[in-house]
Amino acid sequence: MLPKDPNILLSVVNTKLRDEFSSLEDLCAALDEDQEAVCRALAALSYRYDREQNRFIAV
Repeated sequence: MLPKDPNILLSVVNTKLRDEFSSLEDLCAALDEDQEAVCRALAALSYRYDREQNRFIAV
């Protein structure tokens, strides 16, 4: 289960993407999370997922 606070979510997701998962799709599947909900939550902080870097980056 991922944290609901967007700032903490950003940190946790980027750490997991760096250390454990090769893609956002893999992360969400393994943790049974809604990928679009994660993207929406982080978009509210002006971050988007960058597939090439496999992390959320500021827009």
